[in-house]
Amino acid sequence: MSTNHTSSHLVLMQKVVQQLRMEAGARRIKVSQAATELQNFCLQNAHKDPLLMGVPSSDNPFRPPKSCSVL
Repeated sequence: MSTNHTSSHLVLMQKVVQQLRMEAGARRIKVSQAATELQNFCLQNAHKDPLLMGVPSSDNPFRPPKSCSVL
């Protein structure tokens, strides 16, 4: 192998090791705990969710334009 190829391979492997160390150090929780926390978050913030509550027509930029007529 050429020196350039070897050094680039070494740099790549160092990056892989660095990424693996970062992932190994990540805080982990049980899936059941994460699911419970996510459910609680969703229930606590449901009143703010426009997909659940709808958008007031005064705030809706996509509302149909009002028609006007001249008599």
